[in-house]
Amino acid sequence: MLKILLGKKGVGKTKRIIQMANEAVGDTKGSAVFIDDDSRYMFQIKRPIRFIDASEYAIDSAPMFLGFIAGLMANDYDLDTLYIDGFLKIVKAEGLTGLENFFTRLDALTPNMNVIISSKGDPNDLPEALKNYLMD
Repeated sequence: MLKILLGKKGVGKTKRIIQMANEAVGDTKGSAVFIDDDSRYMFQIKRPIRFIDASEYAIDSAPMFLGFIAGLMANDYDLDTLYIDGFLKIVKAEGLTGLENFFTRLDALTPNMNVIISSKGDPNDLPEALKNYLMD
């Protein structure tokens, strides 16, 4: 299940995704990974969740990030839940328009996983192809 948590800057997306991750620790069947664009929130994530600072890996595009996620999955067959915060900063994009292919491929890559992505943006500007991924 792929879900996008979308909102304008400063509305609490990061706080919400951190809370979601920390609350799900006991419910996750396998392992969980939290990917952020920097290490600022590393100590707010509970210990059982693997924290990854994406800025350490020189990711510069959506296709490269998709390969990074595939590598995580290949390394950890028990990966059950993936939280991604600061998505647009990680993939070096201005907005979600033009990234429909990324989300389609990510959804196909992770059919048995929970993937929650937080991103800045206006839900009204979301491309039609991505609206079914929008989280309440």
